[in-house]
Amino acid sequence: MTIEIGLLFTVISLIIAVLGYQLNKQKAAIEQQKEIKIDSQQDARIQAQLDYIGKGVDDIRIDLKASEKERIALGERVTRVEESTKQAHKRIDFIENKEEK
Repeated sequence: MTIEIGLLFTVISLIIAVLGYQLNKQKAAIEQQKEIKIDSQQDARIQAQLDYIGKGVDDIRIDLKASEKERIALGERVTRVEESTKQAHKRIDFIENKEEK
């Protein structure tokens, strides 16, 4: 009878050990799923921020190109104004020289 009680306690201990192992395994799986969920949320946030930054960079490039076109147009206008001013000074000098004589 003592062997049967000892054997019974051994079997119960093994069952409790197996159940404890299964419980810990399930907890570990749940923790891993939570970590995966948190990581995927962080990855999604980072991806969204990178997309936002990329869009901002594209907008800056477009603005920069527009500014460069305006600068080139302004440079051409300044060149024309300088040429016109030079011609006007020649005419003024001609008129002054005419009046002096």
